[in-house]
Amino acid sequence: MTFKKEQMNMQETSAPSSPLAAPRVLGTPECLWPAAADLGEGTLWSVREQALYWIDILQPRLFRYDPATGAQRTWHFDEEITAIAERASAPGLFLTLRRGFALFDTTAPGDTTKPRYLHQPEPERTGNRFNDGKCDSRGRFWAGSMDFDCKAPTGALYRFDADGHCTRHDDGFEVTNGPTWSGDGRTMYFNNTAINTMYAYDFDMEAGAVSNKRVWHRFPKGDGLPDGMTTDAAGRLWIAHWDGACVTCHDPVSAAELCRIALPASNVTDCAFGGADMQTLYITTARNGRTEAQLQSEPLAGGLFAVRIDSPGVSAALFAG
Repeated sequence: MTFKKEQMNMQETSAPSSPLAAPRVLGTPECLWPAAADLGEGTLWSVREQALYWIDILQPRLFRYDPATGAQRTWHFDEEITAIAERASAPGLFLTLRRGFALFDTTAPGDTTKPRYLHQPEPERTGNRFNDGKCDSRGRFWAGSMDFDCKAPTGALYRFDADGHCTRHDDGFEVTNGPTWSGDGRTMYFNNTAINTMYAYDFDMEAGAVSNKRVWHRFPKGDGLPDGMTTDAAGRLWIAHWDGACVTCHDPVSAAELCRIALPASNVTDCAFGGADMQTLYITTARNGRTEAQLQSEPLAGGLFAVRIDSPGVSAALFAG
């Protein structure tokens, strides 16, 4: 498959005026796959396959769900798989593993295919692993590393290009999540989950650079911590709440909450739009961090959920390599 600039640029839409109207949630979330993931994450809708990929970071598995047939497939990894993107120039996925950036062929038969590392940018930070990540609309992959114990500010923000060039853009995070972008692509949002802080940066799309870092939002006490997130076609941000049992939708400028989706799991980790009309919000959850007693009351924790929204999201950008 050749690189298709028009598909890669779907994130670059006109900036809506604020405040934005609240979307409508159509029904309640349904558990599509009670996978009991230790740390479910990485929701990625494949437009070309019309399927949903997601991952379990800590019991390293890659999942594929076909909503048309209900078919499920699972790949097992030897180390943490933490974030995924489709490739523009070939089948399969670009991904982050514990130590860095890699490629993985999902078209190979069976469960014996191994990922191929491309680059490990921080060998000196032995207590770190990678976590969340996404491509910008030009096909560059942005990913954060983090302290494995979620305590030390040793995580960093990286950009990995299709030519193999890797750049560290920011540093000093305990637990990284995101990023996502504003509708016009001029702002990038990035979370430090451990300290309940969501940052906004000015984003230079041409240069692939960030600047003017500032605090954009913090959740109220008792509402959990900001985890993975996505942006819809109107430019609204949808953010998963770790230890908050919900996903909330926010105005991209004021950060005002526009709507809330309750989940039957405390640790909600990530979300992404998908489906033929891009109006299904897929949501991942985790069992990690919950006691056995708590999990008795959350039997679907670690499952993949879906709920319909009255307005669409945008397709995930492809990695340019």
